[in-house]
Amino acid sequence: MYAAATESLIKQAREIKEEELQRFCGRIFKQLHTKDVSGDTVDSLQRLSLIVSATKYARELPSDLVMKLQTVLRSSSCPEQLQVLSSSIIRESSPPSVHSLCSDPSHDSRTFSYVASVVLTQAGNKEDVMPLCHHLLKSLESRLSDGQISRHTLPILSKMITAYPEILTDDQVNLVSRKLVDWLRYASMQQGASMSSGGFFSGPRTRQPAPLTEVDGVVVGNFFTVLCVGQSYTEDQWMNMYTFSMIKSWLLTYDTDGTTNTESGSQLVCFMISISLLLLIYCYMLSHVVIQKMCISVSIMDIICGEDPSYVYRAFPCIKALYGRLNGDLTYARALLPIAQFYLNHSETAAVDSEAVFCQLFSHCPAEQFNEPMLAFEFVQFCLLNASVLQDRVANYRQSFPNLLKFLAWNSSGLIEEFVELLPSLIAPDTAIELLHTILDLPCLAAALDLQQRSACYHASDRTTWDQQGAKVAACLDAFRQPLYRGLFLYILRPEAGTGDTIDRLKMLHEILADMAESPRVVRCAQVIPVLLQVYFNTVTQVRVTNERSGHLIAHTSMKKLLLHPPLIVDQSREILEFASSPANIYSKEDFYTHVVWVIGEYLSVSYDPRCTVELITSFFESLEAVLFEITQVRQSASPPSFSPRLVTVLMTTLAKLATRSQDLIPRVSLCLSKMRTFARSAPVMACYSEEDTEEIITRAHELINLLKLPNVAQFVLAPSAGGDSPRWHRDTNASLPQGMRAVSGLLHRHSSFLPT
Repeated sequence: MYAAATESLIKQAREIKEEELQRFCGRIFKQLHTKDVSGDTVDSLQRLSLIVSATKYARELPSDLVMKLQTVLRSSSCPEQLQVLSSSIIRESSPPSVHSLCSDPSHDSRTFSYVASVVLTQAGNKEDVMPLCHHLLKSLESRLSDGQISRHTLPILSKMITAYPEILTDDQVNLVSRKLVDWLRYASMQQGASMSSGGFFSGPRTRQPAPLTEVDGVVVGNFFTVLCVGQSYTEDQWMNMYTFSMIKSWLLTYDTDGTTNTESGSQLVCFMISISLLLLIYCYMLSHVVIQKMCISVSIMDIICGEDPSYVYRAFPCIKALYGRLNGDLTYARALLPIAQFYLNHSETAAVDSEAVFCQLFSHCPAEQFNEPMLAFEFVQFCLLNASVLQDRVANYRQSFPNLLKFLAWNSSGLIEEFVELLPSLIAPDTAIELLHTILDLPCLAAALDLQQRSACYHASDRTTWDQQGAKVAACLDAFRQPLYRGLFLYILRPEAGTGDTIDRLKMLHEILADMAESPRVVRCAQVIPVLLQVYFNTVTQVRVTNERSGHLIAHTSMKKLLLHPPLIVDQSREILEFASSPANIYSKEDFYTHVVWVIGEYLSVSYDPRCTVELITSFFESLEAVLFEITQVRQSASPPSFSPRLVTVLMTTLAKLATRSQDLIPRVSLCLSKMRTFARSAPVMACYSEEDTEEIITRAHELINLLKLPNVAQFVLAPSAGGDSPRWHRDTNASLPQGMRAVSGLLHRHSSFLPT
């Protein structure tokens, strides 16, 4: 994540001893008492800032140093660099008394902003920030000269009400609302005074204020907006821009229904309606001048219409006209989200059909803009915010999960938390199976999207650029453009559900994309699949997985790693145990059952999950022991076995593995294995299995019995470490049995030439 040098510095900062830190703080304390601030002082403060911010816990600094840093922070005569560093150090260290910082707030705007950042970070409750709040409100009531505290008031106030919305009384809300209206309505329309450097023989002189212009060059005619262009701005123009940036959070926090302040009066309602009227005009102007700047305007209109539905009928013509301009131009895809939110909230009130809006939103945006990280985040947030409404009112929401998962496939590390929360809303009875397959196909989807991007950038005729992608990627690109495989990629990249649960040629697709298996994006997708599967199975009580898919999924090398997520075995132990203990599952889905048994033997170990107790291992052992006993009973009237010899060898090996992790079970498994020769030589088995198959069962049982005579060796041989995956120390024939097992068996054999005479 960081460069090697940066990692080294962070590591040193984290590992510094307490005694060394105290000595270092003492040196800084002395440096701060010198008259002239040297570069060594700045360097020391930078190092201390790194030390206190490099750990998750707050460092406790000497009280005398903290007091000195507070003095530097509150002194307007100190260099700004020292104030910035002091603020950073105090914020990250153990909380000082915020009351001392607020006791005499500075009227210098720069100093006050740094003090406020510390107070808001360290405050534990509303009372801690109350002095700061009073000072801010007092500054709003006074007319201060340009460059003083007022410009910093609104950003600080916005952060304060976000953390403590109940901190303002109704009268104070009225005061701020009145000021917001004034700044929005009455900002001057002339540029701020700017200084000219003059000529070589003349000093600097003040230029006459010039009129502001709109972004298209037209002189501002009515009033100032955030889109007005000038070389410099006056204080009230800055306050206008700050007001516009915080008006959305203000309206959401202090609504006209009084849900935040229970005694909101008629005067407050009047002020809010005044703001609403002004913003309707504001939003209309912004929408028709700069489309990219209109997202916040539509959001504000949405809030206003939610407070007073009478505005819906006046706002919808503007919104519909704006949507008409944006529709089809994916350059402004992010702007469609607030429009969609407006339609979702108010289309029923205005009796407006919204189907076309959501069809455009869910069909085209994810398919063509999946590689835009900001759009991906905002799109998923929109779905999370409105999940219940989308399920009920938007027909194609649940059908669009193949498109939505493209955001996750391309941006998996940044969106996994959001998709864990979103996934349950996408599950529907008619598409549950298809959704499961699509989750399992995430690595394939990531690879296909990567190839789609590369194919669009590089022409097949430009072989030089093509080959620069690497031999493996070039081969995948060739396959992507082959008509023979077009159907496979069209299915993986489909925009909506309903074309089928999965595809017949899944193994072929895996082979085509095998060279992309080491791609970082594909690997990250593989890592998130177990998490999504856990959410999926917690939501869906019964899911039928086809035998064909299960076999392909785990048998394929790249797919095998996806399901081997050790914590999932313990998390879902009850369900897995219930499945594995039923012999009926052998006859209906043998391949899948065999792989589940293999996973149990390979990963049900404390080395993979500390929650794996002896009791849990014993319960799995007893269940599988009962299954093996039932399917290998020798009866005269027994019919030939309908399962493969491979299942028997995997069951034997898994029981042996579990016994090495709870060695009280070794006598039981040895007794069970000793009966395998009788089973393999019985008439029904000899009639069904080949000589090679029966010999494999007998040999495997014999090897395991010999190996279990040395429990410590067996534990090492049958349970290779997690780091032994690549390269593997065993041969995957019938089960994952290390080669060392055969050597140990040879050593223990009574006729072996390895034993001393």
